[in-house]
Amino acid sequence: MWPFRWELDGQVSREVWQKAGAAGLLGVCTSEEDGGVGGDILTSSIVWDEQGYAGVNGVGWALHSDIVMPYIAHYGTKEQKEKFLPAMTAGNKIGAIAMTEPGAGSDLQGIRTNAKKEGSGWVLNGSKVFITNGTMCDVCIVVAITNPEAKSAAHGISLFLVEAGMEGFKKGKKLKKLGLKAQDTAELFFEDVKLPASALLGEANKGFMYLMTELPQERLIVAGVGTSASEWMFEITRDYVIQRKAFGRTISSLQTVQHKLAEMKSEICMMRAFYDQCLLQHQHGKLDNYSVSMVKYLASDLQNKIADQCLQLHGGWGYMWEYPIARAFVDARVQPIYAGCNEIMKELIARPIVSAK
Repeated sequence: MWPFRWELDGQVSREVWQKAGAAGLLGVCTSEEDGGVGGDILTSSIVWDEQGYAGVNGVGWALHSDIVMPYIAHYGTKEQKEKFLPAMTAGNKIGAIAMTEPGAGSDLQGIRTNAKKEGSGWVLNGSKVFITNGTMCDVCIVVAITNPEAKSAAHGISLFLVEAGMEGFKKGKKLKKLGLKAQDTAELFFEDVKLPASALLGEANKGFMYLMTELPQERLIVAGVGTSASEWMFEITRDYVIQRKAFGRTISSLQTVQHKLAEMKSEICMMRAFYDQCLLQHQHGKLDNYSVSMVKYLASDLQNKIADQCLQLHGGWGYMWEYPIARAFVDARVQPIYAGCNEIMKELIARPIVSAK
């Protein structure tokens, strides 16, 4: 009954995070020197895949380990790494990243949250929304404008490490979502939060460059989760149609059902091959924005297509919340939206196609 308890709570327990840390499931691709497990992105991807195969989407481990922690590992000072990374690997500190605002989603240059220099430190004001791990986070990377006079917004953005308990940092109520009901998602508010100079992550006004460098991995994770979820939905649907009887026989004996299974299996296998290729390219530092935009768009679209078709094969039972396919159906819907909506992915794919050579 644990998925239902977490869904009602709108989050998983801290005990789950600490158990994940003890099992070596967090900070997998962070180096041992920095306090991580010391694996690589291929090893880390096993955690995403197994989560997908288990149909467990309430834990924000991938964001914590493979999105938030790399920012600190790549751009943090020695002191910042020592302060956060070992505790995050152990599951004792939970990480979040706050980019999206009520008026700025895929357009990161449209953010309004700002940090003004005050003495040696900064004063942070603004708000963020749809923040995964937002309620439970102990440390949050906040994207803010630090130079409103820059030649473009991209040249005036910085990243800050904001810790829970700082005066003026307030966490709003957990948001009630269509899906991913056990995943902690919240609004965050910053009212004259005084940040020490040590809260700046990397260099001032280089935050947008850091974001563009790290976003491909985030999009690859979305593709990986989507691919494994499609495989899992297919398997539970195959099991269902093999045992479900109608008209005096199992529905898997119907040609229309067999053909639908064949179509889904073929599409999923093609998606797995493309995703695995992109994962290997990323492992060797050769994954380009063009390819990662394609794999994120295709995998998340396919996940929704497979969810729809698998639910249909479950009939009326697929519409019942206690059936995993019902939760998988609503959980899939956000995949084409976050990490850059799929419409933006198509823009990125199209640019080199139509650009003059």
